[in-house]
Amino acid sequence: MTATATRVLVLNSGSSSVKYQLLDMHDGTRLATGLVERIGEESSRLVHTPPASGGGKRETEGAIADHEAALKAVAAELAADGLGLDSPQLAAIGHRVVHGGLKFTEPTVIDDAVLKEIERLVPVAPLHNPANITGIRTARALRPDLPQVAVFDTAFHTTMPEYAARYAIDVATADAHRIRRYGFHGTSHAYVSRKTAALLGKDPSEVNVIVLHLGNGASASAVAGGRCVDTSMGLTPLEGLVMGTRSGDIDPAVTFHLQRVAGMSTDEIDVLLNKKSGLVGLCGDNDMREIRRRIDAGDERAQLAFDIYIHRLKKYIGAYSAVLGRVDAVTFTAGVGENAAPVREAALAGLEEMGMAVDAARNAVRSDEPRLISPEHSRVAVAVVPTDEELEIAQQTYALVSG
Repeated sequence: MTATATRVLVLNSGSSSVKYQLLDMHDGTRLATGLVERIGEESSRLVHTPPASGGGKRETEGAIADHEAALKAVAAELAADGLGLDSPQLAAIGHRVVHGGLKFTEPTVIDDAVLKEIERLVPVAPLHNPANITGIRTARALRPDLPQVAVFDTAFHTTMPEYAARYAIDVATADAHRIRRYGFHGTSHAYVSRKTAALLGKDPSEVNVIVLHLGNGASASAVAGGRCVDTSMGLTPLEGLVMGTRSGDIDPAVTFHLQRVAGMSTDEIDVLLNKKSGLVGLCGDNDMREIRRRIDAGDERAQLAFDIYIHRLKKYIGAYSAVLGRVDAVTFTAGVGENAAPVREAALAGLEEMGMAVDAARNAVRSDEPRLISPEHSRVAVAVVPTDEELEIAQQTYALVSG
């Protein structure tokens, strides 16, 4: 890598989409961002946002057959802005990989052996790792000479102690099939917990934080001195909080009951719990803005869905307060956490004796900047910190390849 190579392309490859950002790590500037969606369909769409000086968004529609075609289209858009993949300023490509198991505890330069291990983890991440692998293979084919780095969603959570990571099932069976709690959204929890410490003017090693990543997917983490000691998602992203379409915590016997009584197959139950549950299963909507609108109009189903969502969230705040012993901050992040003031208010209502409260005026402020929303002199700081997973991936990638 040359001294002038300071750019990192971040790729997040989904089953039918590719999100990307090109960043200059010299100053963290975003040079371009974009999304390719509906890959494999006739109505594929690419939305590309060039540098600020390059004009507005460019949108193109038409069939994009596969991920190789998608990445070639991305490369063409970047080249049109003078930011092509052949640029000597491009230092590396950083890939979001959802599941790294226990082997990958930090960002890793991808070679054939690493790719094979990511493939071996497909059974515990069947919806995510195959798409990540496809993106990696395509990018390696386009730039075989360039370092490609995997940054794993699970890595931040590998510091969990065994008593937090293991399920209470037969050890031999669990080990044979890699059944344990891995956790997800790790890049977000790492970034936000570190930014929370900075907001408090402290080093991460001095701060205990409960991070609440609330989007369509949602997870909580207990971070003690910069290290994750517990998190709500488990073997898969299904465990934990009530989410947009996922149930979160549920009695495992529900699956047996649905098989025996309702005659549902394993695949049907999988779809039910992952795509037809959570907020959408409770009230038909998974957009918190619409749910709040319905509540304001007196909709009882929407109110119940909201109450269930908040009840589960509050239980995790209480549980992680006990796990940490001392809580310095509770931080909200991601789409709902950053924008839904009623969620933040309701989640901490009644927890004043635990030192947790929100200031109504501060909570109502909309901002893209990290900020405190707790009253002055609160025992526990309550913060809103916009997450930036792409920047975290780029920083970890660049740190690795720049030595």
